[in-house]
Amino acid sequence: MPIDSDHVHLRAGGTSVVVLLDRSRLPRILHWGEDLGELSAEALQQIAATTQPAVGDSAVTYPQPVPVLGQLHEGWLGRPGLVGDSGGRRWAPEFLTTGAQVSTSDEGVALTVDAHDDAYGLSLTLELEVLQASGLVRQRARLRNDRPDAFRLDALELALPVPADADELLDLTGRWSLERVPQRRAFDVGEWVRASRGGKPGLEHTMLLVAGQPGFGFRSGRVWATHLAWSGNQTLAAERTPANIRRLSALEGLAAAEVELGQGEEHVTPWQFGSWGDGLDALAARFHRHLRASPAHPVGPRPVLVNTWEAVYFEQDLDTLVRFAEESAAIGAERFVVDDGWFVARRDDTSSLGDWVVDPERWPGGLKPLADRVHELGMDFGLWFEPEMVNLDSRLAEQHPEWVFDAGHGPGLPSRHQHVLDLGHPEAYDHVLERMSGLIDELGIAYVKWDHNRYLLDAGHTPSGRPGLRAQTLAAYRLMDELHRRHPGLEIESCASGGGRIDLGVLERTQRVWPSDCNDPHERLEIQRWTALLVPPELQGTHIGAEESHTTHRSHPLSYRGEKAIWGHLGIEIDLLMADDATKRELASWIAFHKEHRELLHSGARVNADLTEAAARLEGVVAADGGEALFAFSVTERPRTWPVGRLGLPGLDDERQYAVRAVFPAGGALSGAQPPWLADGALLPGRVLRLVGLEMPSLDPDRSLLLHVRAI
Repeated sequence: MPIDSDHVHLRAGGTSVVVLLDRSRLPRILHWGEDLGELSAEALQQIAATTQPAVGDSAVTYPQPVPVLGQLHEGWLGRPGLVGDSGGRRWAPEFLTTGAQVSTSDEGVALTVDAHDDAYGLSLTLELEVLQASGLVRQRARLRNDRPDAFRLDALELALPVPADADELLDLTGRWSLERVPQRRAFDVGEWVRASRGGKPGLEHTMLLVAGQPGFGFRSGRVWATHLAWSGNQTLAAERTPANIRRLSALEGLAAAEVELGQGEEHVTPWQFGSWGDGLDALAARFHRHLRASPAHPVGPRPVLVNTWEAVYFEQDLDTLVRFAEESAAIGAERFVVDDGWFVARRDDTSSLGDWVVDPERWPGGLKPLADRVHELGMDFGLWFEPEMVNLDSRLAEQHPEWVFDAGHGPGLPSRHQHVLDLGHPEAYDHVLERMSGLIDELGIAYVKWDHNRYLLDAGHTPSGRPGLRAQTLAAYRLMDELHRRHPGLEIESCASGGGRIDLGVLERTQRVWPSDCNDPHERLEIQRWTALLVPPELQGTHIGAEESHTTHRSHPLSYRGEKAIWGHLGIEIDLLMADDATKRELASWIAFHKEHRELLHSGARVNADLTEAAARLEGVVAADGGEALFAFSVTERPRTWPVGRLGLPGLDDERQYAVRAVFPAGGALSGAQPPWLADGALLPGRVLRLVGLEMPSLDPDRSLLLHVRAI
């Protein structure tokens, strides 16, 4: 519906966005956050009048409010909204709006603004939406070249403003097996920029960039965050100008000459998402609601799986894996996943990647006898692929060296003995699609673990050598989409050396992400906690690993490994053929407990208490109706004070009465002197549990206590 006002109020999902469109300028957001309720045209005019700062003799000094796409001609000297040119010309566009309309749908409410630069022959369309299910804001831009001379696009960046009390920044960093490490800083004048340049977001990827009131936590302090729904190169930036303008921006990272628009051609940016809330839990809940409303979200209980990787690595054969599958079914597993090592000549990670032919030496009858036995046992069958990668020592690379990325100096540095298969070649794309699809059909595969272990460095498309990074991401999306089309019900896990490709772009096409290659529960507590800012529990793979972690060599009892794994999509990665009967019984107990509570775990709201003791954690999941909850109290190192003391349980209904009891899924009890209430449990109102709390037990480092809470 066309609009006839300079002021637009978009409302959905508890969020309001007020937009100013006067004087043919691009959209300027005056408010993004808490729902303002119904507003009259007069009230919107007053908001526009009362949110404008005093402007002196220079629009450069006082360029407020700034459009979502900043332009030089309006006096904006911050991060540019558009960078591009035609041979050194058409580099400073002046977009003026030519029309705007608001539309509503089941998804939410959307503002679409068309703009044009007549002198440059460039057209721009901006889409700004507020989503009903979640209250998330998202925006994207569409740029079209209307002139015969090509327009080279280097950057197209959109931004969301945040208010002046957003004075602190939070982002995440990390490395292999230690993803999602939080870091904070003051939101000072200047730019804080986090870029990913390896053809995927990467292990060090921040995932979100958060601005908030000083000292914000999980349960308090107003916060705003941005995220880019894109699985390739990208940049997130927080920017504050001397005029006290604060913005969170996002853009896809483009390589040199990667996007050149001929006449009539257009470029569409990925969606920039924005979330807000009172505390990080509320901000994360919006992303969780969005993903749970997605058509890609899995339906039904998340099947407990067993993955063969840390148990057998490359040592595979029919007899071993049949016995492994039988032991898996016996402890309650519902999905059996064969990891790397099943294809021709694959004895280690130095060869054969890309061939995707079942090894006739190890599997003389193919994988079907194993898949059939897995199905007989009542389990789904899953298989590992790395579709975008290739070893130079492989039949594929020998037969088609032109399918390996090459920017003019050969295939470049190996990483994990790998190079990247250029899916921008239609024949390479078809090769991978048909090999994968054929095996999915033949074996009745329900689940694909999709790995991506090498960064894209000098990713040149042969024979031209032009950058192929963006095309590779789009090809991976098309491949996932086509496999889903051909095989309805197929689930795909996004793994990239662990948590290297976790974003809303890939989550539109996958039903699980692998947060980290590290199964050490000491590290997983934090990795899962911070990954949950974006990803709900049911989409996070959480595995019980070996007693001694394969990545850190720490040792933990099964009680702690089990407790830390139940909070997501549970998996087992222990060699069940070597496990004793007591271990298998305990694993079966944890699986049974998870199954009993997975409806709560996979639909409720994640909550995290803000604690002053750095060595303690209290986290949980509360049912949507407030009727039930699970909490875990954990100690990560020796606390400064002993005992930790009383902790409040967040997220419960203040007005309801709750029964609280400690639970030990595999039996046992806490040792030493403990608070008296633990013996018989407690019966208290939610308000008391929140404000007064419960005395926590004294625990050694890397130990935890599970609490089950039920409304009476």
